[in-house]
Amino acid sequence: MSVAVAPEAFEVISPIDDRSLLTRAYAGGAEIEAALARAEAAFRGWRKTPLDARIAVVKAFLAEMEARADVLADILSQQMGRPRWQADEVPRLKLVGEIAMREAAMVLAEEAYPSDPGIRRFVRREPLGPTLSICAWNYPTAMLSMLVTEPLLAGNVVLLKHSPQTPVTAEIAAEAFKAAGGPDGVFQAIHLSHPAAEALIASDRLGAVRFIGSVAGGRRVHAAAAGTHTHVHLELGGKDPAYVRADADLSDAIPLIAEGCFSNAGQSCCSVERIYVHRDIADRFTEALTAEAQNWSLGHPLTEKAMIGPVVRAAAADGIRGRIAEAVSLGAKPTLAAGRYPAAELGRAYVEPQVLAACRADMPIMRDELFGPVACIEVVSSDEEAIARMNDSEYGLSAGVWSQDIERATAVAAEIEAGTVFVNRCDHADLYLPWGGVKASGIGRANGRIGILEATQSKSFHVRRKVG
Repeated sequence: MSVAVAPEAFEVISPIDDRSLLTRAYAGGAEIEAALARAEAAFRGWRKTPLDARIAVVKAFLAEMEARADVLADILSQQMGRPRWQADEVPRLKLVGEIAMREAAMVLAEEAYPSDPGIRRFVRREPLGPTLSICAWNYPTAMLSMLVTEPLLAGNVVLLKHSPQTPVTAEIAAEAFKAAGGPDGVFQAIHLSHPAAEALIASDRLGAVRFIGSVAGGRRVHAAAAGTHTHVHLELGGKDPAYVRADADLSDAIPLIAEGCFSNAGQSCCSVERIYVHRDIADRFTEALTAEAQNWSLGHPLTEKAMIGPVVRAAAADGIRGRIAEAVSLGAKPTLAAGRYPAAELGRAYVEPQVLAACRADMPIMRDELFGPVACIEVVSSDEEAIARMNDSEYGLSAGVWSQDIERATAVAAEIEAGTVFVNRCDHADLYLPWGGVKASGIGRANGRIGILEATQSKSFHVRRKVG
């Protein structure tokens, strides 16, 4: 089945200064068909390539990406606005790749099952097939670990569609794979419009689709795969909570929670967007977080060493400011004065960090993913109330509990509906642990052993040694 779509162009606008960075063309039907045919042909050989040889190619690819770290960081800042001094994601990409390479031999090893005289039973893991990987813009290099290196190690071939905000990252990755000696067709970058990507998924010629992005986008991917035999892996959004118990060490908690709220301008799927604080310490916590928030400077990501740059686009910034204004109209209390930074000089895409006290569960800002540098505080009276509030969400990516009573905090964390729970930590994807969410936050897990496992399927063998 061919994918018939007309080519069209898209433009990348830098949030730094609203300047046009570049224009690219989306692939048309003939180009998509050719890329898919190359992937299908390459898969037949790559799946049979010995693991040691696949590891060698991936290792060389990671080395080539490391050699391009400065270029990747430069273009990351220009494309999505993160301060340049925070923009090198290659160390994270490399670490996840190294972990996956160490785990691959064990995951892909033949697994013996109980056997009878004359009958041998065992299971092998096999790749899923050509994989369409769709990447979000907020961690455009780091997320290639889940989308590229893990599927490749498992024996799949990859077509990478990056966000139209960060297309150059995909182009650099494809060039690095070629420089690493990667076989033709095993890893390709292709610019796809949303309709073209959905048509490709619906074609039933993919073994898998891996998607990192919004809940709305994930639902469209899932719907496009309906009725096909394509495995679907979704890493979606979050509205991640933190609960600060009355016995929490605030000197430790405050800087880390502030980082969870404000780092990457709040544009992380696991950003802390809801803070539940026990009423016994609520005033002290709010005062201390407000003081800490003032250390998070806003500025030009290339010419200043600011803590925060612009959010991804001016329209997103307008939406964040609108949500803040709505929350204030409903009774939330901003603790930081507006106008601390020269908005007229910086531009519309720059959003000042803000702390909102007196938030309530019925406010949209406490329910809908915000993706901005805003700390929202709601007061609770008990562990039970905090657990109920944290679970009262369609999302379930990660959650944190802050307490000096580790046993009790761990028990509270066990009651929270999330793919990852932290005690005395937040906004952190532990690269040694499986990563993914529950409910609207996704389907499936990535990282290390589980990342390789979920890029494969089991094949059972029943071998009867003697006939008759």
